[in-house]
Order: sequence, then structure tokens, then C-alpha cells
Amino acid sequence: MSATVVMPARGIGPRVRFALADGFVVAWRNLIGIGRVPTVLVFELVQPIMFVLLFRFVYANAFANIPGGDYVQFLMPGIFVQNAIFGSTATAIGLAEDLKKGLLDRFRSLPMARSAVLVGRTTADIVKNFLLVVVMVVVGYIVGFRFEGSLLDTIGVVLLVVAVGFTFSWISATIGLAIKQVEAVQAAIFTLIFPIVFISAAFVPVGSMSEVLQPIAAHNPVTYWCDLARYLSIGPVGLLDATGLPKYSGVEEVLLYSIAWIVVLLAIFIPLSVRLYRRLT
Repeated sequence: MSATVVMPARGIGPRVRFALADGFVVAWRNLIGIGRVPTVLVFELVQPIMFVLLFRFVYANAFANIPGGDYVQFLMPGIFVQNAIFGSTATAIGLAEDLKKGLLDRFRSLPMARSAVLVGRTTADIVKNFLLVVVMVVVGYIVGFRFEGSLLDTIGVVLLVVAVGFTFSWISATIGLAIKQVEAVQAAIFTLIFPIVFISAAFVPVGSMSEVLQPIAAHNPVTYWCDLARYLSIGPVGLLDATGLPKYSGVEEVLLYSIAWIVVLLAIFIPLSVRLYRRLT
């Protein structure tokens, strides 16, 4: 009687292919979970919709120095970015819950790529964030927002938002694997994200903030992403400051900073999260 032994793949190419295949299996598992418990997705939409209604109808008149003069046009691109960042918190919480249930230990005992769990989780977040941004575009149109650029520009906004969400999913994965406890992860992730989002140009121009916060907000990566999303959504007026002057030398500058921040953050947090996952006991 003979048995066939499957040897692990050798070489970078086969290993990458197997890792991607395993990652897509885990991603499908996470997407099925969203379908079976749709209330999770619904509650993730409640918060950004509340932000839209709050800033659009309650605080809109308080923000007079808005480039272009129409606050809803200024607000919605920031909401798109904010929604992607807040949505990424599900990665940290989900990994902490899987750790608590022992599911990650079962995954680590299987002959699958070490990175598959993290790749699958963040890939599922790409799909989820795409659905969320589509819903938020519909909400934006209901409250008066309109894209003023071409279809290609609109697609660029969606791709940017998905890329930002993907980046923060890896940051969230690192936090979830480092802290491990669900309650502590929830507190830590929101404590980190709230100041990052609010001390930025997501909701108000940087020039309207206190002088102490302006330098921080001006160099916040969220500000670059929001400004780029505004440029793609409403044109050059999206790159003006509160006084109507250009904030950048051109769109190339904000595009460069936006891409650079995404690349740098991914280069830091992808290896870090994979390393933390491998060190789980």
C-alpha cells in the first residue's frame, strides 16, 4: 500500500500563487459571514449616514469659509474617506474575536499559507468597502451632492477610497493581533482613528482649525486623501484652502503624497501584521 505525499511548493512564484489561493478562500469565508449576518453591514452604514446628516443639516451653516461655497460638495468626499477608515476597524475586531474563539489556532494548524488569514480578511474588506462607498454615494446624492468631474474621475474616487480602506485594514490587523482582547481592541482602534480623522480636512478646511492643530492637520495623510478625493469629485476647487488660495503647487503634489502615504503604511504594517500572526502561541 502506498501513499502520495504532497510536498510544499518551492520557489517564490508557486508560493505566492498558493498564498493567494488560500487568501481568496478565507476572503470568501468572511464574505459569506457578512451575507449571513447582514446586520453587521447595516450598523457599519449607520455611523457614516449619521455623520452625513449631522454635518449636512445641523452644522452646515457653521462652516462659512468653504472653498466653492457649497458645504455638501466639500463634505461628501471626506465622508467617503472617513467611512473607509472607520470600516477598517472590523478587521481588528474580527481578528480578536477569531483569536478568542480559537479559530486562528485551527487555521495555523492547517497546511495553508501563513499570510492567507490576513490576506483573506483584508481582501474581504476591499469588497465590503466598495459596497459601502457605493451606498454612501447614493446617500450623498440624496442630500444634494453631485460629482462634477468625468466618469473616470468618479472611478478614481472609488479606487482611492478602497485603497485607503485596504491600507487601514492592515493597520487594524496589526492592532488586533497585538492587543488580542476584543474589548481592548475596540477601545484602542477607535482611540487611534478618531483623532486621525477629525484632525484632518475630512469635515472642515485646515485653515479653520486652531493654529496649534493646523500643521498637524496639513500633514495628516487623511488630509491628502480627502483633498485628492475632492479634486476628483468637484474639480480644482477641491484643492483650495479656506481663503480661496491653492494649497498645493498642483494636483501632482497631492497625488504624490497620497500614493506615497499608502505605499509607506502598507510597507510597514503588512510585514508587521504577518510577523505578529506568525508569533501567535
